[in-house]
Amino acid sequence: MSPNLVKSASSDPLQLQADVLVLGGGPSGAWAALAAAEDGARVILADKGYLGTSGATAPSNTGTWCVPPGENRGQAVERRWQRTGGLADQRWMLRCVDQAYDNLLKLSEWGYLFPHEDDGQLYIANLRGPDYMRFMRRRVLKAGVTVLDHHPALELLSDGDAVTGASGVDRQRNRNWSVEAKAVVLATGGCAFHERILGATGLTGDGYLMAAEAGANLSGMEFTGKYTLAPFETSLNKGLPYRWATFYREDGSPLLDANGDQVSNGIGEREKDIAKALIEGPVYARLDQAESALQDWLRRGQPNCFVPHDRAGIDPFKDLFRITLRAEGTVRGTGGIMLATSDCGTGVPGLYVAGDAASRENMTGAVSGGGAVNSSWAIASGWWSGKGAATHSRKSARKAFRSVSKPLGEAGLRPSGNARRDLRSADIIDAVRAEVIPLEKNYFRQGTTLQTSGERLENLWQDVRQHLYADGPERVRSREAASIAASARWSVASALARDESRGMHRRLDRPGNDLSFARRIIVGGVDNLSISRSEPGREGIAS
Repeated sequence: MSPNLVKSASSDPLQLQADVLVLGGGPSGAWAALAAAEDGARVILADKGYLGTSGATAPSNTGTWCVPPGENRGQAVERRWQRTGGLADQRWMLRCVDQAYDNLLKLSEWGYLFPHEDDGQLYIANLRGPDYMRFMRRRVLKAGVTVLDHHPALELLSDGDAVTGASGVDRQRNRNWSVEAKAVVLATGGCAFHERILGATGLTGDGYLMAAEAGANLSGMEFTGKYTLAPFETSLNKGLPYRWATFYREDGSPLLDANGDQVSNGIGEREKDIAKALIEGPVYARLDQAESALQDWLRRGQPNCFVPHDRAGIDPFKDLFRITLRAEGTVRGTGGIMLATSDCGTGVPGLYVAGDAASRENMTGAVSGGGAVNSSWAIASGWWSGKGAATHSRKSARKAFRSVSKPLGEAGLRPSGNARRDLRSADIIDAVRAEVIPLEKNYFRQGTTLQTSGERLENLWQDVRQHLYADGPERVRSREAASIAASARWSVASALARDESRGMHRRLDRPGNDLSFARRIIVGGVDNLSISRSEPGREGIAS
């Protein structure tokens, strides 16, 4: 059923009503919209870009954490849990693998063309990003969902008791839009801090700021130390080929570790050796550990990894090429909006969250979920959040839409002081990146460095709150800059509060684990931050 259109003239603001509003058009947003529509809800999905091509999944091939039902299911979860630094919750992990497996089978039933294995069985453990998301777009539209492409959301709406919708900018018609809804799902992705990686241009932490303004908390924001090897000056963030690489200094000499052994296989612990070398100067790689059959497999399985080499006339299996480490923020990190209920509620009535916008500590703890776990999490959390939002909307069915709903957005939209035209969004973003991207600050952390970064980000936030403002469509950029700055503040504050090393959080001044920190670091607030730890034994919530 189509939502109720209140105003339709292109020169006027677009005003719509729905039962469930989904913000974000990646896989988690698409699954949330489908789940809510299946429950009979009138659904609108608003995407900053174009549903089917925007987000980190669309340009990539991604595995899934595909665990079939059976006695090995618990063992697979236990093995994964052992790598999470003690912060994951096996109840959530079991729920996720079960739901993701069921939904992968749904994809097959709906007609998505999975490849077949040699024995003729469907191979459902891998999704080809471009056609997966193209398929999801068609399925979402077939379900009767109204899709608003190029409609970035700027802020949530609230009636004082619950979230009642959102508003933003229609980039194509240069007009404002608003949707009154009985429930909202934030599927806005993580925050890449404007790092140049595939599909991350629009991943600026918008949902984090919107949720915090509504009163939600965040957790896991200290786990933003995920970096991925990539050819220098490219947007690739696919580290798999470097498992078969050896590494060299700029003068062509082999890169050696502390024991004098040549560094090869840049995955895992070896990454630290490469990170240290990159702080000192340029580093080069060659994929000379891959035999001919493996080279062919890599080219077929990860074709986009070889595009920059082919364009430059480089044979990466024979020639040296310069590399770098690309920061991935909370896209491949862990942090995000904290879950308060088993259906991905945030604790704020009417507000739900899915995918990378949510904290993935229940799934991955202190380590990265990579592509596979994050992909399955997007499927499962999208489904749960959509169902939860639809249920909430039914409970609110007797509640009429009220004209008293008010916008919650402030930073980057409504400065508390006199707006300064010389305060540019690009300058804010550059200042944030100077604190959260460099390897010597974010990959290898120290208390004194974190303290200094925190103070700089706090001063920067005061400028954002008091002076950052833009007119018309440029409000999208100013709001993105505010969201990036807010995400950085939460990340650095959480990192300073975790006085140990655990997973992606590497403190040179606190190299060991501390049992008292085997708990979540929870951050709340927008202007005045609050930091706390979860209670022992209450790290996750599951039904």
